[in-house]
Amino acid sequence: MKHNLSLITVLLLSLPVAAFAQGSGGMHDGHGGGGGGSSSCKKLTLDKSKLNPKHLAEVKPGAALSFIAAGIDKPENLAVTVKQLPIAISTEDKGSFYRVQGKVPAELSNTVARVNVKLKGRGNCLSQDGWLIKITE
Repeated sequence: MKHNLSLITVLLLSLPVAAFAQGSGGMHDGHGGGGGGSSSCKKLTLDKSKLNPKHLAEVKPGAALSFIAAGIDKPENLAVTVKQLPIAISTEDKGSFYRVQGKVPAELSNTVARVNVKLKGRGNCLSQDGWLIKITE
């Protein structure tokens, strides 16, 4: 019985320490410490109604693509890939958002690919979005 009482005492004393340790991680969110808090990261958002080509549309290799993106403070931190191939992009500042343009890689054909848009922010903040297209020929 004395052994069980000692175990219960240790467990009860460790509860406040565990609760404090678990809750204190959130106190550092937003300070660039990589705590995963959303307050320090700008969230990339794509206007899904303005995707060109649309989600799951069929396109030819080398076809133009464009989209509207918000949440960008520096357009040079924006990267676009299709099937992990980097896309050269141009950006146009429209005030509260950017119009982004590029081309589907000419070397891709007869495949479904994700247009992947990544925004690297301050610290280790990474936000991404994208959509699927069908590349013909």
